[in-house]
Amino acid sequence: MNCSDTICAISTPAGIGGVALLRLSGPEAKTLAESVLTTPKGHRMTLQPHKAKFAQLHHQGALLDEVVATWFEAPHSYTGEEVVEISCHGSMYIQQTMLQLFMEQGARLAEPGEFTLRAFLNGRLNLSQAEAVADLIDAQSSSAHQLAISQLRGGYAHKLEQMRQQLVDLSALMELELDFSDEDVQFANREQLKALLAALQNEVTVLIDSFQLGNALKQGIPIAILGRPNAGKSSLLNALVHEDRAIVSPIPGTTRDTLEETLTIQGITFRFIDTAGLRSSDDPIEQQGIDRATMAARRAAIVLYVATCEDQDIAQQINTLKENIDLTEKQLIVVLNKSDIATPPSVSLPDTNIVALSARTGQGLDELLDRLVTNYKTNRSQRDVILTNARHLEALHHVDEALKQVSEGLAQEMPTDLVTIDMRDALYHLGTITGQVTNDEILGTIFSRFCIGK
Repeated sequence: MNCSDTICAISTPAGIGGVALLRLSGPEAKTLAESVLTTPKGHRMTLQPHKAKFAQLHHQGALLDEVVATWFEAPHSYTGEEVVEISCHGSMYIQQTMLQLFMEQGARLAEPGEFTLRAFLNGRLNLSQAEAVADLIDAQSSSAHQLAISQLRGGYAHKLEQMRQQLVDLSALMELELDFSDEDVQFANREQLKALLAALQNEVTVLIDSFQLGNALKQGIPIAILGRPNAGKSSLLNALVHEDRAIVSPIPGTTRDTLEETLTIQGITFRFIDTAGLRSSDDPIEQQGIDRATMAARRAAIVLYVATCEDQDIAQQINTLKENIDLTEKQLIVVLNKSDIATPPSVSLPDTNIVALSARTGQGLDELLDRLVTNYKTNRSQRDVILTNARHLEALHHVDEALKQVSEGLAQEMPTDLVTIDMRDALYHLGTITGQVTNDEILGTIFSRFCIGK
């Protein structure tokens, strides 16, 4: 990819709107813009840095549109290059004609994500911040937006840079020993090295562990609704989304497959998954539904187990659930349905939230929703940095493995030159996250996610 020429693209979504935005970036951006824009009196337009100018744009001797042009002088622009942004009316004809006009003047149509790629290459963003731009554009909820903004502002990158600098310092001391290997000199205190490595491994582990929460907040927190047949699972889903999405019937086994609905509550997106009733069944189709219910529970972050206020064996139901599904890393909420026709039983379930409600009348639903929101707001506030990117997760797993090898090497008093190989490996994988280490394949994969014009 040639990153020294001038590129252009429409930055607003395809279609007709009130206003569209065309963006130019590169050494000839200002010159190209001034060559086609005129003042309302017909004089050649002279752009001034960071000032919006009202202008006219002509095509084939006729007025195409009246526009507003803004010049961002390098390096004080999004890409770090000369950038001109032109706002025009949203007609598709105007947009495409204007784009074609600049291409005829020598600009090249930008590739997906090329503006942000140039921002990265010119040092305006590191690689993790560049990826946060795509997340910010894709954010569908307040929580996903907050995570992207936090990463874009560099808090996550700062954390990684601190870790990388510690590794660089350690590696430098160990590499220095290699220069004096004949004199048997140790510049790095081995006990201090072990303590620092343990601290770094702990930080890497915390980041890795945060991915489940980060991915859930980004994609929507998965919640599996489980329970026996006719407990009110489908009724609960319908009450939550205020729509008859699931079929409700007194016939056991009506729900045969999972049904998913999304709901955003106080800026947090939840994905509720209605499932088949849990019971023994000789019906092979129903059994498939039960198997899918179990799979949904294993993938979920939260399990809503629905029983009824009439049930007398709730503790036994929960024990059976725990025998079949590992709930160690999940939040379990027991929902006692039908509180409008029966008094909730007194049941002791340690470390388990219990909410009594009526899916039919809606009584108690607000309490359930408050429990869901409070839980994830608490988890969010307890973490200063949250991992959301699968590529970063893979790289951190490699870092973790390399650090373990370094620790084992130190514990076994292996030669310094062998230990430094693993140290370099950790540095390499950490560098692939922030962009100290890149190649065309990595950059191509990352920026292909972007829309053209960003």
